Amino acid sequence: MGMYPVLYRLGIRPWERYAEASSNHVAARFDAELADRPDPPGRALDLGCGRGMHTPALAARGWEAVGVDLVPTAIDQARRRDPTSTYAVGDVTALPDSLGTFDHFVDIGCFQALDADQRRAAGRSITARARDGATLLMLEFGRVWFSFEGTSRAEVEEAFGGWDLLGVEPAPTEGLGWPLSRTRPSWYRLRLRERAAGA
Repeated sequence: MGMYPVLYRLGIRPWERYAEASSNHVAARFDAELADRPDPPGRALDLGCGRGMHTPALAARGWEAVGVDLVPTAIDQARRRDPTSTYAVGDVTALPDSLGTFDHFVDIGCFQALDADQRRAAGRSITARARDGATLLMLEFGRVWFSFEGTSRAEVEEAFGGWDLLGVEPAPTEGLGWPLSRTRPSWYRLRLRERAAGA
């Protein structure tokens, strides 16, 4: 869980500033995900949802939206802010079976906060909760050598070995202060490969 409970308690949430600044860009990504999907599109899980900065936008587009975060304070606030979605306390590296399965996953800045072992565990956990043909949309930041670890394409591909990487595109940096404005954030889009019967 790291420092996140302390940061929430102190009201220090810089990631929310970027969420607000990039809301139009994120909305366009969410709209694009509706292409070639049924109506309603299915179930979507917002990984590391925090106080529900993006979960309501999924619900507004017809998804049965669920947000999960490890910090109980964040989940309590998300529930108060957004009564239309479902929120649960949970660890992305060991998502509980009670959440069910999903057609789509969104990860905006969660994966990069995990260490190498946790990233591999998250890949296994998300795969276990994924329905056939599920998609994963990730926005992750790159590295700043002196202050910010970030993540890389190779690490995403390693953690999600059973998924096809459909695309990697740069994300805008408007609204990011230094040094995050130098981290070259990227969108990753993946789809779960067809699993063998009984897998």
